[in-house]
Amino acid sequence: MNTEKLRRICTHFLFDENIEIIPMGEGFINDTVIVRARDGKYILQRKNSNIFKDIPGMMSNILKVTEHIKSKAIAAGEDPNRATLTVVKTKEGNSFHYEPDGEEAGWWVMTLFIDCADGVDKADTPEMARKGGIGMGRFQALLSDFTGDLADTLPGFHNIKFRYQQWDDIVSRDPAGRVEECAREIEWIESRRKQMLEFFTLIESGQIPSRVTHNDTKISNMLFDGNGDVICMIDLDTVLRAPCLYDFGDAVRSYTNTGLEDDPDVSNVSMSRPMYDALLDGYLSAAGSFLTPIEKRWLPFSGYYITFEQVLRFLMDYIDGDHYYRIKYPDHNLVRARAQYALLESIGSQLLNE
Repeated sequence: MNTEKLRRICTHFLFDENIEIIPMGEGFINDTVIVRARDGKYILQRKNSNIFKDIPGMMSNILKVTEHIKSKAIAAGEDPNRATLTVVKTKEGNSFHYEPDGEEAGWWVMTLFIDCADGVDKADTPEMARKGGIGMGRFQALLSDFTGDLADTLPGFHNIKFRYQQWDDIVSRDPAGRVEECAREIEWIESRRKQMLEFFTLIESGQIPSRVTHNDTKISNMLFDGNGDVICMIDLDTVLRAPCLYDFGDAVRSYTNTGLEDDPDVSNVSMSRPMYDALLDGYLSAAGSFLTPIEKRWLPFSGYYITFEQVLRFLMDYIDGDHYYRIKYPDHNLVRARAQYALLESIGSQLLNE
């Protein structure tokens, strides 16, 4: 998209027309640029409505949680514009601008730019894992007393009962003719069905509570200051009510893996215990005060649960003919499933028998 078209989008948010558009690299989901105006810098982003079907609901959630965090920052004498994202409303007072036509069609959102150190793409040391745990736990802690309603913008999110329904349908239909070759991998999924559904019963019954969670806890979604400490979490598109265990479990899956998510050599893949221990220590230092005993008890299982779900989803997509995940070669999803299964076994052997 050219600069002049982006300038026109900015006029819906900013009165200052003397602005500079600065590219911000290629995002995986949203189109994003930096906007420099005379009064400061902003982030302009087009939300991906192919992934997020309810942009107004998403933005309502973001406004509610950021206003809650800002109120905490103000009460503590901190800068509310660094404690969390600040949504810049349109001249009409909306949290987004919808452009109906042309190359720039879609849902546009603007936020204040937060000055920070260079971004961190991966938790590659125990200390970085610990800081990631602190950032995630602090975010949840700030919202642990939030009582407002949030839109369910990701229906079926981490719902293993729903995933098994999808699984049963696809395996029974065998649309790509791959079931026979995946007999061993299918047994991985079937042998854990009872265990996974019993755990999910604890969530459905409310024994494990739903809270306000981030739901995309990779460390690149945290901003760091010059001392290497987390300023705040960003990319709040996925914020909704869910068990805190989902956030922690996803961090276990992504932070502790000694190999690649799609590593063709599964001997490279295992859970790094020092990374896990550091992540857990940092997380509990920030979240331990509000977690219930049952939540703490199931923290080790959460990484197993989320990793298992990913094994199921990669394998299911392979059997379905590779319609959901983008692949680089014909059996990419099968390679992903096998690599994640190696991680699953490592997590299980290290954490579930303690």
